[in-house]
Amino acid sequence: MFSGIPHIKKPQNEPIHDYVAGSAEREDLSKELEKIYSSQIEIPLIIGGKEIFTGKTSKCVLPHDHKKVIGIYHEATEKEIELAVSEAKKAWKSWSEISWDERAAIFMKAADILTGPKRNFFNAVAMADLSKSVFQAEIDIVCELADFFRFNAYFMQEIISTQPESAPGTFNKLDYRPLEGFVFAVTPFNFASIAGNLPTSPAMLGNTVIWKPASSAVYSSYQLMKLLVEAGLPEGVINFVPGPGRTMGEIILKNPNLAGIHFTGSTPTFQSMWKTVGDNIASYRSYPRIVGETGGKDFVFVHKSSDAQEVVTALIRGAFEFQGQKCSAASRAYIPASLWTDVKAGLIKDLSRVKMGDPKDFTNFVNAVIDESSFNKIMEYVNRAKEDSECTIISGGKGDSSKGYFIEPTVVEVSNPGHLLMNEEIFGPVLTIFVYQDDHYVQTLEICDQTSPYALTGSIFAKDKEARLTAVSKLRHCAGNFYINDKPTGAVVNQQPFGGGRASGTNDKAGSTYNLTRWISLRNIKENFVPPRNFEYPFMK
Repeated sequence: MFSGIPHIKKPQNEPIHDYVAGSAEREDLSKELEKIYSSQIEIPLIIGGKEIFTGKTSKCVLPHDHKKVIGIYHEATEKEIELAVSEAKKAWKSWSEISWDERAAIFMKAADILTGPKRNFFNAVAMADLSKSVFQAEIDIVCELADFFRFNAYFMQEIISTQPESAPGTFNKLDYRPLEGFVFAVTPFNFASIAGNLPTSPAMLGNTVIWKPASSAVYSSYQLMKLLVEAGLPEGVINFVPGPGRTMGEIILKNPNLAGIHFTGSTPTFQSMWKTVGDNIASYRSYPRIVGETGGKDFVFVHKSSDAQEVVTALIRGAFEFQGQKCSAASRAYIPASLWTDVKAGLIKDLSRVKMGDPKDFTNFVNAVIDESSFNKIMEYVNRAKEDSECTIISGGKGDSSKGYFIEPTVVEVSNPGHLLMNEEIFGPVLTIFVYQDDHYVQTLEICDQTSPYALTGSIFAKDKEARLTAVSKLRHCAGNFYINDKPTGAVVNQQPFGGGRASGTNDKAGSTYNLTRWISLRNIKENFVPPRNFEYPFMK
């Protein structure tokens, strides 16, 4: 039996590879892409470690070439969902009693496989399945996910190392227990790192998990599940269950053993799940922990002291990388009138050089949006702007779904700061700009704070220190992640813990100890070395 005290060294963030033209890594990645493009796999459910083929299937297609099917996945029925609950419950006792370092080692191994021998394979998976450029894939499915695995293991060590003081004659200890029951992890399509983190962070703390991946990202999620199995994850700890959300919710959210929800997705869906939990609160064995990150209407606020070209670059990268399909993407901007001419000219000039197409063409900056539903929703906003007298389209405005779901990066200027394009989440390559008078800086900051129900990310551009301090104060509660002279995207694990408030979620900060503590239930143990033998106290004499 091992009796030592293992130590996990604090990790460094995984370095980003460049994949420059002519490099061996780019050549190998291109080969991995061709393998995925030229083959089709069958994707089962994985419940209790067993592959299950239900016969009820759906397709995994390339968003940039939607006639190309790269996978057929099986969907769960009520029978498999009930089985997943049973298997999670069965695996709970043995998994919850495994030492913390043995659990950590599994995910640390997964990180080394991911960043080592299978790095190019997983980048190809994200590029194909999610239509990500090589850079967006690299920072997501490889670097950020590996950071989650490694830093979560380190954070777990930090958490359990915290122990209470003991008075003379006593010995106090904290027992860091998993939650009683299972955690329901509901993951989004847009970040494979989030899809990997949501089920694994509770599991690392000793919980068992039922994982529902997004229907538009089953292919990449399945590959991540296989990675965890390869790294040594025991059967039943994480149960991979693609299927219709309504059916799964009806069964899982009403189960008495539901111990927690780890969610990233739309605000209405999260609110509906929360309501269901509230309606069933008396039937649970314990109060479920609810952790969620939802929508955003993220802003870039520019002061007159800013550099116009720095603003242009931040807007293009912040709004249009990965087609604006980031919860943190710049979706609205406030530009002072004195800078608008230069910013507008810069946007038009730089966007004219942006290429759009298949991610295997490395010169493309923009690729396809995820599916037909997203394409139609985004184009509804664009077409509405074309017909609205309060809107002027500065650049873009066209979409084509004949082969892939392509939408041009679109910039809209509005005359009304309360316009729905400044308020509603679009989740696509649409940036809306309001031009304000320079001397209305403070008033417009207040408008920015009050316009949207969301509070996820935002940024301020200003060289003037007083202007920056004013913005930091006025905008204190309208962004959980706030940036100064930077785009509002690109949070890094252990550097910018991620999450927002208001309608954007519970702000439990993925990539930090704050999130992990939600998946444990503390037990304090006090041992009295010399128990008293007389009930009387000194004051009684």
